[in-house]
Amino acid sequence: FNSLTRARNYEIRLTDLDRMPLDEIDLLALQAAGIVPGDALSAKVILAGAISRKVTLKGVGATKGAKAAIEAAGGSVAE
Repeated sequence: FNSLTRARNYEIRLTDLDRMPLDEIDLLALQAAGIVPGDALSAKVILAGAISRKVTLKGVGATKGAKAAIEAAGGSVAE
């Protein structure tokens, strides 16, 4: 079995989120910023790099480590 949607699920680094000018980040904002392609079905933030400001993720997944880093910076993750 080969998943047809696996290639359209993307991983995002914390550094990418830190560079975005928005405080509330969802899949459409990531697509508009060019971080993920327009045909992306989902995105997941991974613990790579650092984040130094408060952001709120909505509808974007996050690993346990990335969620802890976002919350330590004052942000939140809403699934």
